[in-house]
Amino acid sequence: MQRTIFNEDHDAFRDAVRDFMRSEVVPHIDDWEKAGAVPREVFEKTAELGINGLQIPEEFGGGGMDSFLFNMIAFEEIGYAAASLGGLQVHLNTVLPYFLEYCNDEQRQRWFPGFADGSLIASIAMTEPGTGSDLAGMKTTAVRDGDDFILNGSKTFITGGINADLVIVAARTAHSDTDRRHGLTLLVVEDGMPGFERGRNLEKLGLKSSDTAELSFQDVRVPAANVLGEVDKGFSMLGNNLSQERLSIAITAQATATAAHRLTIDYVNERLVFGKPVAHFQNTKFVLADIATQLQAGQSMIDQAVLALDDGTLTPADAAMVKLFVTEAQGKIVDQCLQLHGGYGYMREYAIARLYADARVSRIFGGTNEVMKVVIAKSLGL
Repeated sequence: MQRTIFNEDHDAFRDAVRDFMRSEVVPHIDDWEKAGAVPREVFEKTAELGINGLQIPEEFGGGGMDSFLFNMIAFEEIGYAAASLGGLQVHLNTVLPYFLEYCNDEQRQRWFPGFADGSLIASIAMTEPGTGSDLAGMKTTAVRDGDDFILNGSKTFITGGINADLVIVAARTAHSDTDRRHGLTLLVVEDGMPGFERGRNLEKLGLKSSDTAELSFQDVRVPAANVLGEVDKGFSMLGNNLSQERLSIAITAQATATAAHRLTIDYVNERLVFGKPVAHFQNTKFVLADIATQLQAGQSMIDQAVLALDDGTLTPADAAMVKLFVTEAQGKIVDQCLQLHGGYGYMREYAIARLYADARVSRIFGGTNEVMKVVIAKSLGL
């Protein structure tokens, strides 16, 4: 089915991103996978293309876009190329919205130009060892001391944590016996602040080119001028961008599943078994036809959700449904595509093996799919 949500500007941007992926990314994927991170200078190149500054106001050198469609196009093309650009997606689709929503005028002047030109990349540190998704149970603390907060604690599974210049750190600044959610504050920790240490780049099953760090904070003196939003109101702030974050995960899942489908169609047309292409077997045709149908359904959900996000009507339950459906489909699709590759599908030299490993975390981060079901059930009054 033809997608009708794009105009000529969108198409031109897509062509530019696609060309960039072919020339600047795809040839280097294997090297970045081995290194465990995308080189820092790549983010300056994506900034030159306009990706980093899409939603940064024009006065700070950005594109001033008020539509998520351009973000969607960028990460569709990354996914179609069976690639990953490390923490860039988290920076743009998860972290940057907090800066856009909660920065004061001084902070905008200080940080926004760097976001637009690629000299600043940000990450967000919420998850702690032993707490997982229980943000209300976090133990990292920040105690006021004059014009500063003294930050102590540790975070883990922080996507983009190795490359990040700025890290939004959720810390407890107050305690309440009646409301566990009260008393969280978002502090922007800058690279080089004494006491801020990056641990190992974690070895993951997939998404190997995406740096994922352990972070520690020992008596880090963070200026009060680096508080994002209101003190003690961090929990509600963290919930404000969940719908966009979950939708962005679904967009990448859909795009990479589409890439797996296309790669498999090419493979089965070339690979001979019993003297004829694998594509000639009825099972192959049925599997790929079923996948095409699932992809069409997922794409329709995503496109409608992006339009709803743009006009402010996307509900948390709707976003949860999209993430749940698309990421579950992604897992099944990539598994079926690997099966059609036979033994070669299990070899890392084939992109399908990488896509298979990368897909597994889609059902975990941004809220596990079990959490998505809870959100959906609540919307049903259950």
